[in-house]
Amino acid sequence: MMRIHWPALGYVFGAFAALACIPLGASAQTYPSKPIKFIVPYAPGGLPDTVARWVSQRLTERLGQSVVVDNKPGGNGVVAYQALLQSTPSDGHAFIVSDGSMLSITPQINKNATYRIGHELLPVSMIATSPLFIVAHPKTGVTSFKEFVEAVKAKPNEYAYGSSGIGSTHHLTMEALKAALNLDVRHVPFRGSGQSTPALVGGQVDFSVAALPSIAGFVKAGQVKLLASNARERSKQAPDVPAVAETVPGFDFAVVVGVLAAKDTPQAAIDRISKEIAEVVKMPEVIKTFHDAVIEPVGGSPAEYGKAIERENAAMAKAGKAAQLTAF
Repeated sequence: MMRIHWPALGYVFGAFAALACIPLGASAQTYPSKPIKFIVPYAPGGLPDTVARWVSQRLTERLGQSVVVDNKPGGNGVVAYQALLQSTPSDGHAFIVSDGSMLSITPQINKNATYRIGHELLPVSMIATSPLFIVAHPKTGVTSFKEFVEAVKAKPNEYAYGSSGIGSTHHLTMEALKAALNLDVRHVPFRGSGQSTPALVGGQVDFSVAALPSIAGFVKAGQVKLLASNARERSKQAPDVPAVAETVPGFDFAVVVGVLAAKDTPQAAIDRISKEIAEVVKMPEVIKTFHDAVIEPVGGSPAEYGKAIERENAAMAKAGKAAQLTAF
């Protein structure tokens, strides 16, 4: 019986060095001097929004200033970036909290995404990671990742999988898997998990890629079956579900959520936010809250987050090529 427990750079260092030449609008002694804005490039309710809200509550308590979440969906990050530039980021009181798709995927599909990590945007801190899962509808008869691979190879182009949209991490996870194992399964894009999950449960698609919280109830009820996670290692919340990396070495498309700053943000502000987040994600109550939602709190320095972004960008660029993404 399956046990399921419910309950991240060289040019970056150069960018940091360049900041030393910028007059600081914030110092370690006076920062923050007013409320801080966390701009999220998605509508409320998604993973980055949820993480931003949980962390902002704790940062408000620690910093003595309100940390407010401002949702700016549109263009998969482009609208949020424009909002950041309009928020006088040079005083260090505005940041973006996002997953990596606005850095790794959006430039592949949106010509207006002219920002680059280490240049227009700087890494501040990784907050957390969360896996996505490959899921099957019972009608397929597939109950394991091994059976999934065998079934798809036996009937090329007969099965279909749903994702939360073209260019989403969900989409590129499966496209990377298809390229790695030479699989032929059709892609049916939906507008978010709010559509793709019901489509899977209703049998409109055979497989899907989804976050565990969005399908947990359906798994419990036997309406869908977990096959594998897209993270580097097995999830602590689903320890009996294998990671794709056990079959495809190095496979890692887990969602990474972190804080980004505009290039003119004072170093004192970057250091303070990074330091405080590192402390917040170590708090026992925060760890429990994250784990209950199948999210792994991480923390990390700007340099560590920068390296994680580099890894994700490389993986997503390869997957985007496999998926034949084009910019519009």
